[in-house]
Amino acid sequence: MNLESLVSVAKGEAEADLLLTNARIVNTFTAEIEQGNVAIFEGRVVGIGDYHRGREVIDLKGRYLAPGLIDGHVHLESSMLSPGEYARAVVPRGVTAVVTDLHEIANVAGLLGMRVMLDSARGLPLRLYLMVPSCVPATSLETSGATLSHEDIETALGWEEAIGLGEVMNFPGVLSSDQEVLRKIVSSQQKVIDGHAPSLSGRGLNAYIATGISSDHESTTLEEAREKLRRGMYLMIREGSSEKNLEALLPLVTDQTYKRCFFVVDDRSCADLRRDGDIDGVVRKAIGLGLAPVRAIQMATINTTEHFRLGRVGAVAPGYSANLIVIDDLFSLNIEMVFYEGRLVARDGKPLFSSSQISDERMTHTMNVKPFPIEALRIPARGKTFPVIEVVPAQIITRRRDEEVRIEDGFVLPQVERDILKLVVVERHRATGNIGRGLVKGFGLKSGAMASSIAHDSHNIICVGTNDEDIHLCLKVVERLGGGLVIASGGKILGSLALPIAGLLSTEPLETVVDRLESLERLAGDLGCSLPSPFSTLSFVALPVIPELRLTDKGLVDVMAFKIIG
Repeated sequence: MNLESLVSVAKGEAEADLLLTNARIVNTFTAEIEQGNVAIFEGRVVGIGDYHRGREVIDLKGRYLAPGLIDGHVHLESSMLSPGEYARAVVPRGVTAVVTDLHEIANVAGLLGMRVMLDSARGLPLRLYLMVPSCVPATSLETSGATLSHEDIETALGWEEAIGLGEVMNFPGVLSSDQEVLRKIVSSQQKVIDGHAPSLSGRGLNAYIATGISSDHESTTLEEAREKLRRGMYLMIREGSSEKNLEALLPLVTDQTYKRCFFVVDDRSCADLRRDGDIDGVVRKAIGLGLAPVRAIQMATINTTEHFRLGRVGAVAPGYSANLIVIDDLFSLNIEMVFYEGRLVARDGKPLFSSSQISDERMTHTMNVKPFPIEALRIPARGKTFPVIEVVPAQIITRRRDEEVRIEDGFVLPQVERDILKLVVVERHRATGNIGRGLVKGFGLKSGAMASSIAHDSHNIICVGTNDEDIHLCLKVVERLGGGLVIASGGKILGSLALPIAGLLSTEPLETVVDRLESLERLAGDLGCSLPSPFSTLSFVALPVIPELRLTDKGLVDVMAFKIIG
C-alpha cells in the first residue's frame, strides 16, 4: 500500500477510489450509529466524515453501512459446495470472511485436501481464515483417510492462511495427557486454540482450559455455557442445520458478557444457506429473539475479530478492510450491497463475481471399499436387549436407549412400527472391510433407506434403513458415484446427489446442488422421515466425540466411556 497516497486521501487532499455518501454507519466499537461519508482507498477505509472527492461515488441515501459479517466457526464442506460456489451462496448474504478448519476434507485427504481447498478459494471475495485441524482422525474409534501428526500441524501453521489450532475434540486425550495431543497444543501456544468439549465441567474443564484452549461451540444449556464463560472461554453461540443452540444460550448475552460471545454456524447445508442464509441468518434470528440489532452485528463482526486476532477487519474505521455491507433496515437485516476490499461484489442478493470448480484429479476416486455381501449387514443377537442410538431433534447429541429388540434366526431386526431402524457404517478409505452395525431411533422412515458419504468425522459411508436390501443398494450406489447422497425404496433408487470431490463436495453449481438436496429431503419425507434436515442429522450419528452413543466403522461407541461397546 502506498502510505503517502493513503494519508493524502485520508486528509481529503486526494480523491478516494470509492466514496460512500449519506451513510448511517454502524460503529461496532461503541454501538453507535454515526452519520457521514466513508472514503475508501486501495481496499481500505481511510476516512469517515466530511469527504466529497471520489473516482466513484455511491449515495447510500441514509441506508446503514456495517462491516462484513464473519462466520466464527464453520465446516464449509458441510455445504457440499466447492469454495467458489460456497462464496456465491454466502457473500450476497453479507458474509465476507469465515473461520474454518477444513477438518472434513483433511480427514479424507490430509494436508493435500486442505491445500487444494485453500488454493481454489484464491481470488474469491471471501477471506478464508484457517484453523489447522487438531484431530485427524478425531479418535482411534474410527478409520479415517488421513492422519495429521503434530509435525503436519506445524507445517500447516506456517501457511499464510493459518491463524490457529482448530477445535480440540479429543478432550479425553487432553485430560489423560496423551503426548501426541499435547504436542499439537504446544505447537500452537502462540496462536488461538479452539475447543470442543461437550458437557465437560469442574476440574476436567479447568484442566482443559489451562492448556491454552480458549473457546467452545458445544454448549447446549445455560448452565454449561455459563460455567465456560466464567472460566474464561469465549462462547461460540451455534445455530447450524442440525445444531440449534441460539435460543437456549441467548439469555447469557448481557452487557457484562457480550464481548466474550460470538456467532457461528458450525455446519449448514447448501439448502439452508440459500433459504435462511449463513451468519446473517443467525443475526436475524437473534434480533427476532430480542437482541439489539447493533449488538447482534457486533457479535458477528468485531467480537469474532478480537477473539481470533484477525487484525483490521470487523469495523468501519480508518485502516480497516473495506469489507462492508449496506442494509436498508437493521431489524430485517435486508442486505442490499456487499463490498469486498472496496469492490462491489454482490447486489440485491445476487453475486457479481464468477467462480470455478475444483478440478484436481487427486481429490476424486477416494472410494476404496472392500467388497461385501448383503449378509455382512446382519446384526447377531446377544440377548433380548440392544443399545439404540436416539436422535435428539435440533441437536447433534444423542441418547442411549437399551431397548428390547425383535430377533429372528439369531439376528436383530429393525422394528419400523417402533421407529427402530438399522444403521450401518462402511469403511471407505483403506478397504479394511470394517462394517459397523447398530440401531437408531428418530428418523421415522416407514420404508426404504438413505445413505451418505458425509459422516463426521472420518466420512465413511453411513446408511439408515428399514431393510437390508435397500441399505445394501444405497451403499453400493454411493460407492459407484464416488461419494454422495442416495435414497432407495423397494429395491429401486429414488434419487441421488453425486459428491465426487473427496466424497464430500459436488462439482455442480449452487442452484443445482440445492435443488437436488431439497428433492432428496422431500423423498425422505415421503418415506416417513420427519426430520427437517435428515442427511445433516445422519452425518452426525457417526461422530464419536459427541455424547452419548454413536456408530463408527469399528462398532458402537459409548462416548462417555470413550470405548467401543459392540
